[in-house]
Amino acid sequence: MTDNTIEEMPAPASAERAEELTELGDAFRRVFRSLSRLRGRDTHLDGSELSHAQFELLIELDERGELSAGDLAAAARLTPATVTQMLDHLADRGHVERVRSETDRRVVVSRLTPQGRRKIVSKRDAWRSRWDGALEGVDGDDLRAATRVLERLGELFADASGVEVRESPRPGPETGPERLR
Repeated sequence: MTDNTIEEMPAPASAERAEELTELGDAFRRVFRSLSRLRGRDTHLDGSELSHAQFELLIELDERGELSAGDLAAAARLTPATVTQMLDHLADRGHVERVRSETDRRVVVSRLTPQGRRKIVSKRDAWRSRWDGALEGVDGDDLRAATRVLERLGELFADASGVEVRESPRPGPETGPERLR
C-alpha cells in the first residue's frame, strides 16, 4: 500500500463521534420505549377513552378522507378484522359513520363525523401545548437538525422493514406525538 492509498481511505470514527452516536441511540431507545408504554396503556383504558390505534384511524380519516376498512387496515398496519371491530366501536361512540361508497356501492367506507373531528382537534390542541412546552427554548436550527435526523432514522427503519415511508400532509406538531394520543 502506498501512502496515497492510505490517505484516500476514510478515517475511523473518532471516539467522540462514537460516543455521540451512542448517546443518540440511547435517546432514541428511550423515546421508543416511552411510545411503547403509551401504546401499552391502551389495554387499561375505560370505555370512554380512545386507544392509540383508534385515534390513529381517526387521524387517517381526517388526513385522507373516507376510506374502506381494508384501506384503513393497510394504513394502520392492522388486520381488516381488527379495524372492522374498532370502526364498530368508533361508530357506536359517534366518531365515524359507515356508508356505501358513492363510486362503488358494493364498498362500505368510513368517514369522520363532526364529533370525530372535534375529538381530533381537542387531542391535537392538548398535545400541541405539551409539545410546545417540551421544546421551549430549542432554537430553529436545532429543530431542523432534529427533523433531519429523525427523517434519516425513519428511512433507515423503513428500508430495514421494507415499509414505504409516507410523507405527512402537514409539517409541525400535527405530525408529532399528538398522532399518538
